[in-house]
Amino acid sequence: MSIKLEIPDSITQAMRLPPAERQQRLSIELALSLYAQEILSYGKARELAGLDKREFGLLLGQRQIARHYDPDDLKNDIAYGRGQ
Repeated sequence: MSIKLEIPDSITQAMRLPPAERQQRLSIELALSLYAQEILSYGKARELAGLDKREFGLLLGQRQIARHYDPDDLKNDIAYGRGQ
C-alpha cells in the first residue's frame, strides 16, 4: 500500500523552491520529521528521503536531530560488520 499526499496548487506555488526540487525536498523534510518523532527508523527515513546512509546522517547532524540508537541497532550493525 502506498500513500499519495496531495498538496494544493496554492501551497506548491507559494514554496520558495524551484519546481524541479519540490518533490525531493518535501520527501526529505517529511523523512526528517518522521525520524525525529521516532515514527520511522533511520533506514526507512533515509529511504523516504532518497538519501544514502552518509547523506542522511550528515543532514541529521546539520539539523541537530539526535540519532536514535538502541541495542537492536547495535546488534544489526555488528552483524553487518561481520558480513552477516
